[in-house]
Amino acid sequence: MFANIAVILPRVNDFMIIDTSEDFHADDIYSPAVSSTYMAESESDSVSKAESDAISLDKLESHLWGAADILRGSIDSADYKNYIFGLLFLKRANDRFEEETEEVAEELGISIELVRSDRDLHEEFWIPDRARWDHLRAQDVDVGAALNKALAVVEDENDTIADRVLTSVDFNDKERLPDGLLSELVSHFSKYRYRNVDLDDPDIFGRAYEYLIRKFADDAGKKGGEFYTPREVVRLIVKCVDPQPGHRVYDPCCGSGGMLIYSAEHIRESGGDMDDISLYGQEKNLNTWAIGQMNVLLHELYDAKIEKGNTITDPQRVTRHGELEKFDRVIANPMWNQEYDKEWAEESDPYNRFPYGLAPKNRADWTWIQLMLASLNETGRAGVVMDNGVLFRSRSEKKIRKPILEDDLIEAVIALPANLFYNTSSPGCILLLNQDKPAEREGKVLFIHAEDQHLRESEIEVYEELSNQNRLTEEGVEYLAETFLTGREEPHHSRLVSMDEIAENDWNLNVPRYVDTTEPEEPIDVSETLQELDRLAEERQKTDEELQQYMEELEYR
Repeated sequence: MFANIAVILPRVNDFMIIDTSEDFHADDIYSPAVSSTYMAESESDSVSKAESDAISLDKLESHLWGAADILRGSIDSADYKNYIFGLLFLKRANDRFEEETEEVAEELGISIELVRSDRDLHEEFWIPDRARWDHLRAQDVDVGAALNKALAVVEDENDTIADRVLTSVDFNDKERLPDGLLSELVSHFSKYRYRNVDLDDPDIFGRAYEYLIRKFADDAGKKGGEFYTPREVVRLIVKCVDPQPGHRVYDPCCGSGGMLIYSAEHIRESGGDMDDISLYGQEKNLNTWAIGQMNVLLHELYDAKIEKGNTITDPQRVTRHGELEKFDRVIANPMWNQEYDKEWAEESDPYNRFPYGLAPKNRADWTWIQLMLASLNETGRAGVVMDNGVLFRSRSEKKIRKPILEDDLIEAVIALPANLFYNTSSPGCILLLNQDKPAEREGKVLFIHAEDQHLRESEIEVYEELSNQNRLTEEGVEYLAETFLTGREEPHHSRLVSMDEIAENDWNLNVPRYVDTTEPEEPIDVSETLQELDRLAEERQKTDEELQQYMEELEYR
């Protein structure tokens, strides 16, 4: 036994001095506890003191977007999000694994190394040796292959991220992703730890992930609309359908999962917990599905269930008895004017989801609306973003719109401003559907005009103009949602219209038919105008006299 001595352990670049003011066994130098502490300190050496301070949202967003700059030029802007999201998720999972390891070791009073090697002691993520960050940082050849193997083994070992969430992209493409580029990307993600303790607020990681999704949508231009709905539009829809604790919420074309996530956040904003709601979704695009899966996981919504596949031809939310599952709230922003397999829907749909008729094969809008109605329970509500054409197109679409109105399933129409979305500059609309309207709204539809930048009566700023797009303001979102929820009527903005009046307008739902949107004429001050005319007459007379004088001087007759 030794006491009051200093033990010096060799390290790669310096020495580690252990002050042993307590009684100390020489064997402890090589014990798992000392070894794991030594390893943890070695790993933390790569993070400077300044960088180990709590990371703010702005700092984290800037750092994460810097990863895109590394890939820009090597990978198409529409694709590099898939590589960055996978690597970002792997680094976050690694850091949470290490954080959980230290927390469990302290709680149980056992060595860090023992916890690190025992899968049963981990509740969040299990990271096998070949996927651990220090192993990946040590790679300088075949980096892409190492990353592929790491992502695959993390998938295999964690049920919540199984089924190709992480392996939907291939890092082992040396033409586009040479070792040097990937090593630079790994080094960039190594600059900061992504443990909860290192963040101003653990929630900011999920928000930073959403920031990346939005930035990638900006970069991708029109393609961005395929996986991202502007957050402000999402908030408006969710506030209008107003999910409650205990509800089941479904998005049949969920993209990156934003509507589902904000539904949970809406519960928290109302005083509940985010896990007081059940979330379900389906997405056809594999890469977008993977982004959505990672998004809900990074928001710690581990029970959210997002399925792969075409919801029109292969809906996944089906009971074991072969019936459609029913939901309290259904929300979506499907691709507008999308082609679909009309022949299949007509001949093979086993769920009777399209009882009002089939939309044209190159415009699936009313197919999506009927699909959503079919997924609602008896008191369910839905909100869907649509192209304005669904409001007034005739022929086959009118034949669908008319009976849906007659069955009193449309509660409100909100006409949105132009240039809100990534894939089109056209104005869209929100249809709010309800299987169980309140008595005061039965046989009526609330029309809300939100295309003006400022409302004339209340002077609310509905949207702000950005360099490339318009964006709903916070006060605009709140006011529009309040208008719907309270049924407020306001000149030039909102009006509750009877079904008889809609029938008189041939079942046309175009908002300007029911809300006066004409620009007011400038008032004319007659007295002031007459005075201006007199002044102009005097000026003309004076000009004529001057012209006559010049002509006389020139002896012009």
